[in-house]
Amino acid sequence: MQLTEQQQDQLAKVQLEQSWKYSLADFLLSPLMDTLRDFLVQEKQAQKVVYPPSKQIFNALNTTPLDQVKVVILGQDPYHGPNQANGLSFSVQRGMVLPPSLRNIFHELNTDLGVPMSPHGDLTKWADQGVLLLNSVLTVEAGQPTSHQKRGWEEFTDHVIDVLNEQREHIVFILWGAYAQRKGQRIDREKHLVLTAAHPSPLAANRGGFFGCKVFSKTNNYLKQNGIEPIDWQLDA
Repeated sequence: MQLTEQQQDQLAKVQLEQSWKYSLADFLLSPLMDTLRDFLVQEKQAQKVVYPPSKQIFNALNTTPLDQVKVVILGQDPYHGPNQANGLSFSVQRGMVLPPSLRNIFHELNTDLGVPMSPHGDLTKWADQGVLLLNSVLTVEAGQPTSHQKRGWEEFTDHVIDVLNEQREHIVFILWGAYAQRKGQRIDREKHLVLTAAHPSPLAANRGGFFGCKVFSKTNNYLKQNGIEPIDWQLDA
């Protein structure tokens, strides 16, 4: 994409890791992104509290550059309670009580690979190793789950998936629940591994289809088969 000087200036203002910024430039410079940006400004002007904090909205992309992505774990939207969301799907700030879905993820990880249950829910160590912890919607109003759906974030994160699908190969996409699985329909199964299971939320997980899905061992086996360093899923204390 050939950028004008004005577009280059506009893109330079976006607080996003360089490889993602230029791969997503056509969307970042689109009218839909302008509309999304205006919506977020209006929310702030209306004194609404939005999570995660603005500096962490693109945390998943900033922590895991495009060329380092090995695994994608797709979530829906950020946690909507105070001091929870940190811009990584299913992850919470240290010191916060583990949300039920994350507790179930850790339980499955323990059953699958014997990894001890973590005392905290900050998944940054995973992101640092190439696990893109991507929510479909990157912001939410405090106390109002799904409140920022259909504002443009879904199209943005579709674009992220398209870039990964087209520019990379041998990525493991972990899609828990029907929402993530619908979003993952655009992934080329010939180039990538797509693992699906029920959502880890208690209501879905307890109906069956999540516990015993063994996505963590399947992910590492696939990475090793393709000469890629597997993920160390154990979090630091």
